[in-house]
Amino acid sequence: MSPTPSESTPPSSPSTPRPRRRLLWLALFGLVVAGAVGWQRWHAASGADKAAVQKRGERGPQTVTVATVRRGQLKVYLTALGTVTPSETVTVKSRVDGQLMRVLFTEGQLVKSGQLLAEIDPRPFEAAVAQAEGQLLRDSAQLKNAEIDLARYQSLLAENSIARQQVDTQAALVQQFRGTVKVDQGVVDNARLQLSYSHITAPLAGRVGLRRVDAGNMITANDANGLVVITQTQPSHVVFALPEAHLSTVMKPYLAGQALSVEAWDRGGKLLAQGKLETLDNQMDSTTGTVKLKARFANADNVLFPNQFINVKLLTEVRRDAVLIPEAALQRGKDGPFVYLVQPDNRVALRPVVPGPADAGQLAVEQGLAPGERVALDGLDRLRAGSQVKPRALNDAGATAPGAGGKRRGKHAASAPAAQGQAKQ
Repeated sequence: MSPTPSESTPPSSPSTPRPRRRLLWLALFGLVVAGAVGWQRWHAASGADKAAVQKRGERGPQTVTVATVRRGQLKVYLTALGTVTPSETVTVKSRVDGQLMRVLFTEGQLVKSGQLLAEIDPRPFEAAVAQAEGQLLRDSAQLKNAEIDLARYQSLLAENSIARQQVDTQAALVQQFRGTVKVDQGVVDNARLQLSYSHITAPLAGRVGLRRVDAGNMITANDANGLVVITQTQPSHVVFALPEAHLSTVMKPYLAGQALSVEAWDRGGKLLAQGKLETLDNQMDSTTGTVKLKARFANADNVLFPNQFINVKLLTEVRRDAVLIPEAALQRGKDGPFVYLVQPDNRVALRPVVPGPADAGQLAVEQGLAPGERVALDGLDRLRAGSQVKPRALNDAGATAPGAGGKRRGKHAASAPAAQGQAKQ
């Protein structure tokens, strides 16, 4: 017998779909709450943006320091690293052997040419001089006696009272004694010269260095170390090197006989001395591609010290009518150098320029600007093409304005391409 439907199929429970409906309603409620929260936050952010925009609008145009493009004189320099070299350097050495008795100089002293520096025991040399002079006196007496005999023999020969051979022999003896006396005189001169060498004098005027031998020591002739080193610092020279690309710039005025001015600066940017270019080397250094130059400085105040490293500025040209702007105004972007030009309506425009040489914070512009135009100096990292600005003259901005612009220049160089891109759009 087959089961009835009521017995084979269990009755459905009315409570089965209720948990599913409840979950569905909870999910829908969560979506509604999330949407409401998101809309509220978006609305708040939009309000903040509008407030910020309104605040910026109330702040007004940015104040920037501007400089007027002008015409003026600019000195064109070539810079290099140089070394101070003395005009002459001499190692003072003894020319005779003996005991050093006295040292008559002070270390670091300025001495004159011929000044007595030290003394060697002179007694051995004085004895040699006396011995040589005695030999000379003896031979001179023999020469005088031979000359008297020769005169007597010649008078007898005139009377045919003596043989000519005897007269000739006496004449030869006189010549022999004359030669002996001449040798003796040379010995005397040499002995006196050796005596003079016992007094060591300065061969040139200059500054003495540190003493290398003390009094009481035995010294030998031409000792390698010597007694002291003298350097002539007035005048002094500075040797520096320039790349071969600048050789033609220097050679043209040099060969024309023009005196090129050279300035010596220390590492802190202080001018030490001014001099003139004296000469150039006769060949190029093939390993470095540079040529050496030598400048002469009077160095009357001894501010240049031998072997001192200094910065050299060689004046090659003076541009009388150059278009000048402060160097802080120049910016560099992906398309090359440019400046922020402040237009008559006080809006900013990007102006490409061709820069030239610079000196003392002033830059010569070859192309791109005309006298009377204005360029921005500071706040450059916040400027864009078309920005409205409030110009402030350089004289009213204080002495720190160009420097401040220069400090921002490095940071702004990275954002310059973006600024140029916006200008093109």
